[in-house]
Amino acid sequence: MTGTKILGASLALALLAACGEEDVILPGERFALRDTPVFVNEARGVNLPAARANADWTHRNGGADHLITHPALGNNLTEVFAVSIGQGDSRRARITADPVVAGGVIYTLDARATVTATSTAGQTLWSRNLTPGRDNPTDASGGGISVAGGQVYVTTGFGEISALDAASGTVRWVQDLDAPAMSPPTINGDLVYVVARNSVALVLDTATGRIQWQTTSNPSTANFASGAAPAVNGDIAVFPFPSGEVVGTFPQGGLRRWATAVTGDRLGRAASLVTDIASDPVIAGNRVYVGNFGGRVVALEAANGDRIWTAAEGAISPVWPVGDAVFLINDINELVRLEASTGQPVWRIPLPGLVEGRSSRQKRVVGHYGPVLAGGRLIVSSSDGLIRQYDPRSGALVGTVEIAGGAVSHPVVAGQTLYVVSKTGQLHAFR
Repeated sequence: MTGTKILGASLALALLAACGEEDVILPGERFALRDTPVFVNEARGVNLPAARANADWTHRNGGADHLITHPALGNNLTEVFAVSIGQGDSRRARITADPVVAGGVIYTLDARATVTATSTAGQTLWSRNLTPGRDNPTDASGGGISVAGGQVYVTTGFGEISALDAASGTVRWVQDLDAPAMSPPTINGDLVYVVARNSVALVLDTATGRIQWQTTSNPSTANFASGAAPAVNGDIAVFPFPSGEVVGTFPQGGLRRWATAVTGDRLGRAASLVTDIASDPVIAGNRVYVGNFGGRVVALEAANGDRIWTAAEGAISPVWPVGDAVFLINDINELVRLEASTGQPVWRIPLPGLVEGRSSRQKRVVGHYGPVLAGGRLIVSSSDGLIRQYDPRSGALVGTVEIAGGAVSHPVVAGQTLYVVSKTGQLHAFR
């Protein structure tokens, strides 16, 4: 027993002595465990088409195909009006709709299902609340809005889509979707295309609201608040689903042409668990661009859905392809330019990520909306109270404009005027 105690004591002393010894630093060159290349921003020219004045902006990103190349906009923006459109953001309600413009009227949707028509002079023309009679206005929030053919089409968190007369706001028809529809509908010809949050895409008659056909995808619970809208032209309808599946169909009849899935994520981020398509598909010639929330943007052949390239960037809103460039805001709050031919990044510009809250311990994530290319510059509206403008060649910040209350919508350009909705429930116009 005594020998055991002596042995134990000796071992303890030896360990203590070892702890006191200096570390031996081995000579030689050291190599990183992972070979991570350093990315360097590159200024590069952009083949921009001439800026053209556009009168209307009927859907998110401009049109039914979500592509409007280069609208005209003056350089020195000044606020010309800010008017109320109803309820702003609160703890239980959110504005998720961008404004749309047609025939000299701006149409908006507030956080509590109220549609408002505003003239380009800032006068309220009419207002219509779309809360179903059986529901309380506080039971749901959010939705989307589009305009075409003299009608305003509105989806809501109550699981309905409504068609309103654009001149008076009179409700022409209402269709139950059996699930909330937070993204705006897409109108092409005499059909309305919409994706509900239960992974069901429905196509309705513009005159009656009757369902003409529908298609489905696998359900998913890993979604985010808004969702992406279909993109449609005369040849194809592209439906994005919460599961990450993207389906291309013929616009009439719904016969499937192809289906693919946007998969992949940015390692180490909780948002990568979200499978939802966050970036509305954009149809640009023979290509379709679409991105998910978790960390991937893809370019597809419009004819058959074949993958052209995959970029390791998420996209939180529709990308903006123009010339040899694709611009986007990625999933980690960066303004990014990609090569259109390869999907490789040309430059990345960090956007503000957090701002101080009411106390030093409270911080809020900054929301960014865009980008929109107008007047030769990229425009991003942000919830921190600034509209930022960037050089598309280098990504350099070239100007800012203040927006009281902070932005909650993408920038919209029509009639050489910039429209943005703020978190306080106001429509702001800059010219």
